[in-house]
Amino acid sequence: MTHANGCGSSAGARRPNVVLVLLDDMGFGASSAFGGPCRMPCAETLASNGLAYNQFHSTALCSPTRQALLTGRNHHAVNMGTITDRAVSVPGYSSVRPDGATPLAQLMRRGGYRTAAFGKWHQTPDWETNPLTGPFDRWPTGEGFDEFYGFCAADTDQFQPTLIHGTRPVDPPARPDYHLSEDLVDRAVEWMSPERDDPAFVYLSFGATHAPHQVPDSWLHRYRGEFDDGWDVARERTFERQKAAGVIPASAQLTPRPADIPAWSSLSPDERRLSARFMEVYAAFAEHTDAQVGRLVEHLRTTGQLENTLIFYILGDNGAAFAGGVDGAVNENAALNGERPTPAEMLPRIDTLGTRYAYNDYPVGWAHAMNTPFQWTKMVASHLGGTRQGLVVHWPRGIEAAGQLRTQWHHVVDVAPTLAEILDLPAGDQEFDGFSMARTLERDGDDDHPPQYFEMHGNRAVWSDGWWACAKHATPWKARLGSGGNFDADVWELYAPGDWSQCDDVAGQHPEKLAELRELFDDQAKRNNVYPLDDRHLERFLPELAGRPDDLLSAGSVQLPATAWGLGEGAAPNVKNRSFRLTVEIEGGGTPESTGDGVLVAQGGRFGGWVLYVEDGFVTYCHNYLGLDRTFVRSASRLSGARQLVELDVGYSGEGYGGPADVAIRIDGSTSAEGHLARTVPFLYSLSDGMDVGGDHGTPVVDTYRRPYGEFSGTILSVRFDLGDGHAPPPAAVEAVEAVE
Repeated sequence: MTHANGCGSSAGARRPNVVLVLLDDMGFGASSAFGGPCRMPCAETLASNGLAYNQFHSTALCSPTRQALLTGRNHHAVNMGTITDRAVSVPGYSSVRPDGATPLAQLMRRGGYRTAAFGKWHQTPDWETNPLTGPFDRWPTGEGFDEFYGFCAADTDQFQPTLIHGTRPVDPPARPDYHLSEDLVDRAVEWMSPERDDPAFVYLSFGATHAPHQVPDSWLHRYRGEFDDGWDVARERTFERQKAAGVIPASAQLTPRPADIPAWSSLSPDERRLSARFMEVYAAFAEHTDAQVGRLVEHLRTTGQLENTLIFYILGDNGAAFAGGVDGAVNENAALNGERPTPAEMLPRIDTLGTRYAYNDYPVGWAHAMNTPFQWTKMVASHLGGTRQGLVVHWPRGIEAAGQLRTQWHHVVDVAPTLAEILDLPAGDQEFDGFSMARTLERDGDDDHPPQYFEMHGNRAVWSDGWWACAKHATPWKARLGSGGNFDADVWELYAPGDWSQCDDVAGQHPEKLAELRELFDDQAKRNNVYPLDDRHLERFLPELAGRPDDLLSAGSVQLPATAWGLGEGAAPNVKNRSFRLTVEIEGGGTPESTGDGVLVAQGGRFGGWVLYVEDGFVTYCHNYLGLDRTFVRSASRLSGARQLVELDVGYSGEGYGGPADVAIRIDGSTSAEGHLARTVPFLYSLSDGMDVGGDHGTPVVDTYRRPYGEFSGTILSVRFDLGDGHAPPPAAVEAVEAVE
């Protein structure tokens, strides 16, 4: 097989289209293509007509995997040691891609490809997620994609997403049956025109199957009753199917369930009913996503493009997710802020799971089952439950084999050098940390991959010649404020070649080998900027504790234009855990009686946030505490006159994070309402819903707006935040008024 210029055809033949499909938060044992319970017929069909890889690996977390995939470099080497929302200021963890790491899309464009990205990005430093000012060189269009339609955050609502087209925020199409996964494929289908002479490179990165697990109503009940036997039985059944299908070797063992995950038999009947429903919705979400991939594949087939399209279908950017905790979550954002309602408190909301009214994520028992036969989950980079992904590769014109299993050891950093070799891309002086997979398209063979390290929030591993040395540092769903402990106290495990699922720790039998591998990890860690290790979790959402840049953090004044829309949390004025004043000057509809209606400023959405808005002439403030309760403070009288100066004073009185605050609304300098917040959102209003002026796009903070997205019907003349220093009170009212005038 000749890889360059047509791959087996003559030198002048058209090079293949390339489609990278990446799913989110899917473990090795979830998809039916790898023995799992989630029916994914498209993945199965592509595997039966192409290749399935059973030793393909991720970094254990989304932003790092994506940056490694799209640069061919180790995640710390490109400063993505964790997600962008938890970046810190040291090398390896800043989330700022080095200039010397050329993105794959730029290489593809240099090679004559037109390039497009659809879906999740989550690689832009969070303080740069500002559609007004950027900078945009680390947005998709700045990294080599001609077209981008998707979202820059960790996740987004599937029914009311916060979307970007190019670098501009846009609302989704206004149709009652809208779903994001379907929209993304609609865009990809439209873009992959067969009439173009130049080949296409498409990066299709779904928000699915990351929380919120949301599916159209017609899909909600497809798995009713299929998980009533629980996660322990599900693991055993998946293991049997994997053996029968040959996607794991006959010698593989089923690893035991960790003590940190309860046995299904220990749950009460109500807990089982709730837990089974969480999993039913997830499975429907997975199948629905695969159906959308199937729509794209069918489009390529009917337009004659499928034969010469190279598809990498990567079933997960990390292992199955843990954020639902032991009991699951109807609002993952609450869990990310340290709030976990009990099963009894969640049970009344069981019928909302999978709909727009829940931000659900399943219990860790199901995450563990979706990683069968391995130990642990997402973020646990020390073990395969966090890092082993199913991969399907399909390319009829370039791959003679069909329906074969590839067992070579590979990692996401290997995809970019694979494409560079196959497509003969002009890589220049670009260096890859990855190892080309091109030879595996022709045959299965021995592993000759160089050593590869893994690290995520202190969980560490290194692989070399079939040996694994692993040190699990912390259980992620038990994360609390502060460090998890002493890294030197971590116990290192050792797994020998042939122990396919990391079941038998042989550290005691081979101390010399373990010492050799620990030294290898240390060498790799130093070379890739892994040190210093950092195991903090919740507090790294706060830039003042994480140490990453935040131009809007320090005490002072911030002006926002009336066009501000979709400012990511790291790019918006930081009003958490502090006193602040918001001053908005507005003008009505042209008469003294018309003062406008709608949102002045909003941040966050249905599952956590706050909003200052006008309704029936009354100025109202709502603090939405993580979807658990909403506190409203409403002006005593209606606005009157053509222009008004509206002020919101929030006086934070807590000693730590998420403490109480007093609220006052002033109109033209006179106090019109006062209220008290017993608690405030401590760490994160939303992973996706940003700050908007004059509207509330994405999911709404409140559901009573009279106009679409709460768009303000009057005119906003100015918006100013006066930020207090820590717990200090905001500036005097007269200073704010004078500054606005």
